[in-house]
Amino acid sequence: MSGMGPAPSARAAEIGERVEAFVRDVVAPYERDPRRDAHGPSDDLVRELRAKARAAGVLTPHILADGSHLDQRETAFVLRQSGLSPLGPIAVNTAAPDEGNMYLLGKVGSEDQKRRFLEPMVRGEVRSAFFMTEPAEDGGAGSDPSMMQTSATLDCNHWVVNGRKAFITGAEGAQVGIVMAKSDDGACMFLVDLPDPAITVERVLDTIDSSMPGGHAVVRIDNLRVPADQMLGHSGEGFKYAQIRLAPARLSHCMRWLGACIRANEIATDYACRRHAFGKPLIDHEGVGFMLAENLIDLKQAELMIDWCAGVLDAGEQGGAESSMAKVAVSEALMRVADRCVQAMGGTGVTGDTIVEQVFREIRAFRIYDGPTEVHKWSLAKKIKRNRKVVP
Repeated sequence: MSGMGPAPSARAAEIGERVEAFVRDVVAPYERDPRRDAHGPSDDLVRELRAKARAAGVLTPHILADGSHLDQRETAFVLRQSGLSPLGPIAVNTAAPDEGNMYLLGKVGSEDQKRRFLEPMVRGEVRSAFFMTEPAEDGGAGSDPSMMQTSATLDCNHWVVNGRKAFITGAEGAQVGIVMAKSDDGACMFLVDLPDPAITVERVLDTIDSSMPGGHAVVRIDNLRVPADQMLGHSGEGFKYAQIRLAPARLSHCMRWLGACIRANEIATDYACRRHAFGKPLIDHEGVGFMLAENLIDLKQAELMIDWCAGVLDAGEQGGAESSMAKVAVSEALMRVADRCVQAMGGTGVTGDTIVEQVFREIRAFRIYDGPTEVHKWSLAKKIKRNRKVVP
């Protein structure tokens, strides 16, 4: 699949090729490392992988030495290469939620906030968590962020935050947190050093996916005191900042998981060419060969959809609708790809002998996080109604 898509810029090609070589040659052998459990790789494993990425010159490859970012089209190529292993994004520091948090801080953070919170993240020294979603039993924010229950009250030169959060990726073991809460002015974001005694991980959820360190946690926040200068931006503008993060973060997920499905398809294709049944290789049986042909079609469509949306963002547009379309199209296409890879490999496809089984689980979760398919379709339908042309 390498080289099939829109040609990357010279600098993106150079960076992406180095990232691909590192992920295939150095990271992929760690896929059987025992320092992984049902919630994700251990922080010890993360540190070891990042040390090797740092030595290879591929750590945080989408952020350049001067602090500037590759544009979205360039980022798409580099992050796709990082996703060729489920461990790749965490190894080279392009993983969620850190990648989206770094992007947001780079856009909105003050110089002091960047120094304190962003720079250690860019150096790969710390992990971060984004505290927005809340438990359903509390009536809190999920796909509808306007339902946010977590409160923020100003007390002299500190804000006091109280509430509960759910599905907080990487909260266990994170050193930097971005906490969303609601003040009298509206939504706010706060930067916090972790761990903090006011923030308690109630439990780490058992989920279908297992690629993100720290898993996904339910968290209680009891009288968290945050200095006023650790508010990101201004009180009441939290949803505006969330929008800055949202479209690029949706697209970054698409980029990384495209890489994972490219690799899964390589594994399934190799298996189908080597495994014989009924007198010939599996790939020569139409039922299997056609599945792999359909995979190429879905992978190409996903790649082009990502490139199109990246171009919209690079043109300076917010890209809300476009990123919704891309997220739906890519997540659904990659689900089909991952499912066919499992099916083509039969019993081997549902074992841990290859990463195909894990990629299938990860993509199934991807159809939900950053907004399930149905919410994006609902949002697009509202836009269609709003912008309809009256036909005489």
